[in-house]
Amino acid sequence: MADKKMILIVEDESKVAAFISKGLNTQNLLNDIASCGSEAIQLFNKNNYDLVILDIGLPDMSGLNVCEHIRKSNQRIPILMLTAMSSLSDKLSGFEVGTNDYMVKPFDFMELLVRVRSLLQFHKAVTKRDETIQVSDLELDLNEKIARRAGKEIELTAREFSLLEYLMVNKGKVVSKIELAENVWDINFDTRTNFIEVYINYVRNKVDKGFSNKLIHTVVGMGYMIKQK
Repeated sequence: MADKKMILIVEDESKVAAFISKGLNTQNLLNDIASCGSEAIQLFNKNNYDLVILDIGLPDMSGLNVCEHIRKSNQRIPILMLTAMSSLSDKLSGFEVGTNDYMVKPFDFMELLVRVRSLLQFHKAVTKRDETIQVSDLELDLNEKIARRAGKEIELTAREFSLLEYLMVNKGKVVSKIELAENVWDINFDTRTNFIEVYINYVRNKVDKGFSNKLIHTVVGMGYMIKQK
């Protein structure tokens, strides 16, 4: 039983919740079901889960609010959001509050299972990594999700932290926009949008502003990289 994974399903449509639960059970993935946001928060605070499947449209509150609550107490647990919305802005809203992945309804259970297993595996790999990453005087505490430069704490959103973490894990390497879109946002990059440049600028202003030694660099026509001089 020690290897059994426990998943919290937050879904107000009983048929959908039962469909997911039954499928997970066939894969030896234990699960609880919450039909509203308040019940989900109560269960999450009471039990230990390895992953949360979270519907964005709940009767008492938005799944985004539930996600925010979870992230206040646990920065690492994978969260897979279910949504009827598929626009880029809707997806970014979910990612901004800390969602790791999303699926648009209706969906095929086998695809859901692939996403669940991928998130569980990634979470396992992340927990085995070093607790801190450092480039020059910039440090990321992966447990507390805190960034510091020259000992001073930097306030980052969940998505900004993930972006900076990916750059630092790949320090000295040019990372393309496509790679960032796929690994930080888990979406296919649309060349007509500039959201990656926007987020790079957010992070650069917080990390490099006021320092003569700039760490985040743009490699024209190729992407971005973080390096120390």
